[in-house]
Amino acid sequence: MSIITVKDLKKTFDGKEVVKGLSFELAPQKCVALLGPNGAGKTTTLRMLSGLFRPSNGSISFGGENEDPRKYIGYLPQYPVFHNWMSGKEFMIYVGQLAGLSKKEASERAEVLLERVGILEAKNRRIGKYSGGMKQRLGIAQAMIHRPKLLMLDEPVSSLDPIGRREVLNLMEELKKETTILFSTHILSDAEEVSDDLLLMHQGEIVESGSMEELRAKHQTSMIHLSFSDGLEQYEEKLRQQPWVTDILLERNELHLLVPNINEARSEILQLAASEGWPISKFEINRTSLEDLFMKVVNK
Repeated sequence: MSIITVKDLKKTFDGKEVVKGLSFELAPQKCVALLGPNGAGKTTTLRMLSGLFRPSNGSISFGGENEDPRKYIGYLPQYPVFHNWMSGKEFMIYVGQLAGLSKKEASERAEVLLERVGILEAKNRRIGKYSGGMKQRLGIAQAMIHRPKLLMLDEPVSSLDPIGRREVLNLMEELKKETTILFSTHILSDAEEVSDDLLLMHQGEIVESGSMEELRAKHQTSMIHLSFSDGLEQYEEKLRQQPWVTDILLERNELHLLVPNINEARSEILQLAASEGWPISKFEINRTSLEDLFMKVVNK
């Protein structure tokens, strides 16, 4: 059963449609990256899902329920605001009570979550003394105070230094074992590192969706890179005669073979190399990077 189902979601500002009919579902205990360049509509989409913006059109349902969705959602905006004079635990109790928890329950939950995100030792320190990474950890903890089914994070690491970024990405790896995470980012390496599934967004539309492996398989560039310890010419001539090779490019003392079927070409090359004693010094199958995939999709 899906955690959330979105159908034909649209948002218009001053006559301009910035989100253009999004439809998708999120499965339980998945980490999903809403990936796209700045201005693609990612933040507007998250704000509609969180209830901060009213959609111009379309529907959002959580587990098939029509009741108040806020109990299902934990949300961390891109630029969270804290009461810096509060301690971390005081802030957690405060947001817990806002979410409907009793003070006792909020206090107990705060202890659990602050330990979970790795800042329990700073629970009595004023938030104004926290580092950027600690504030992001606190922000994630407050978003989980009421045990949401969906944790939404808007650009959770874009403003952090390398240490803070690593802390938060590691935390997300752990949290996706407990809840569904939807996070927006324009940083391709972050999406590739922690997400199970991708929603690729461009100019207000989802242009592709699926797991990394599904998208790689769909958009895979079928290419094999070869080099030899005794030159290229004799092998290039032999390979050009093969029916399973579409074209060969020569670059930097390497042969780049364009092939319609990677598995067939790999098997044939290895058989040729074994039977004729080819001194292959490099054999590499091209693996489409997320950057390659994204550029291919958005430039269609």
